Amino acid sequence: MYCELKLNLRVKRKKRIPPRCPEKLLVPNKQGEYWSMDFMSDSSRNQRRFRTFNVIDDFNREALGIDITVSLPTGRIPRYLDKLG
Repeated sequence: MYCELKLNLRVKRKKRIPPRCPEKLLVPNKQGEYWSMDFMSDSSRNQRRFRTFNVIDDFNREALGIDITVSLPTGRIPRYLDKLG
C-alpha cells in the first residue's frame, strides 16, 4: 500500500547494545577465602521432591557441606552457614 501511494516506508533501526567490559574473576589464594553456594532440586523414585543447598570452597573445590531437605525455609540457610563457619 505504501508503494502504491508512493510513501516512504518506515525504517526501524536496531538498538545498539553498549559494549560490556567483564571483570576478571578473582582467584582465591588460600583455603576458606571464597565460598560458592547453590541450590539444586530433584525427586526420588516415589516422586517425592527434595532440595539441596551446596557450599563449596573455591580454592580447592572441596564440598564443605550439603544440606538435603524437603523444604528449605529462608531462616535455615544462615543457621547452616554459621554452623559451617
